[in-house]
Amino acid sequence: MLEFLGRFAAAAAIAAWAFAPTAEAQLNLVGYWNPIFHEDIDERIPGPSVGDFAGLPINDAARLRAQSWDASLLSMPEHQCKPHPSTYGFRGVGVLRIWEDRDEDTQQLIRINTHIAWQEQHREIWMDGREHPPAHAPHTWQGFSTGHYEGDTLVVRTTHLKAGWVRRNGLPLSDRATMTDRFHRYGDVLTHVMIVEDPVYLTEPLVKTNGFLLSPNGTMTPYPCEPVMEVLREPGDVPHYLPGQNPFIREFAEEHGLPFEATQGGAETALPEYMEQLRD
Repeated sequence: MLEFLGRFAAAAAIAAWAFAPTAEAQLNLVGYWNPIFHEDIDERIPGPSVGDFAGLPINDAARLRAQSWDASLLSMPEHQCKPHPSTYGFRGVGVLRIWEDRDEDTQQLIRINTHIAWQEQHREIWMDGREHPPAHAPHTWQGFSTGHYEGDTLVVRTTHLKAGWVRRNGLPLSDRATMTDRFHRYGDVLTHVMIVEDPVYLTEPLVKTNGFLLSPNGTMTPYPCEPVMEVLREPGDVPHYLPGQNPFIREFAEEHGLPFEATQGGAETALPEYMEQLRD
């Protein structure tokens, strides 16, 4: 009898081990998530002011591009239906849907999908250990993403991105930018941390965080986009300002009583010591 009970206990232990949740299964991101806007709401909802680059680790090339930017560029048909790149999309206003693709026979996780309603931003995060493609492979708005778990945190690495933007006031990102982002879930709250690196326009990594709240009865509708001719222009005319000729670039500094140079960004403008530098 004791021998039977011992064998039964051993079999039960093996079964419990075989069917126990893995480390990957401990973090379930599946569902519909509504963005939380209390963080950086002025930047994310009405949009940032022209000339507000403060605190961002940009270099002179990025600053020149942004100072030459004209918002009317977005009225051009080829710009109207562009989705946000994955380096910015999670800061938008659209509902976020997350689902998994698993092997039907083994139930191994192959891919995590994220889909943001605005402009139908569909991102594929490969979880099957595949390598990133070579440098000459095509670049897309969402890039090529691979992921793995570190404890209960999903860590994602993204390469092969199209040229995008740091902020919706002309600050650019190049197609050499890469991103490492992390997804943390705390009950019904999802925190997304993104670290963007760009050897062309950033002097150091740019870190942003975004929050989402689980929607138990969430849903998502299509987002069709059809470009139209909003403004008649001469062929080849692209809205822009030549260096030093943007009449709006100082408005943000003047409105808030700030030194103009402090609003023009650079990694040093994010540090408390920069106030002393201005005084000097």
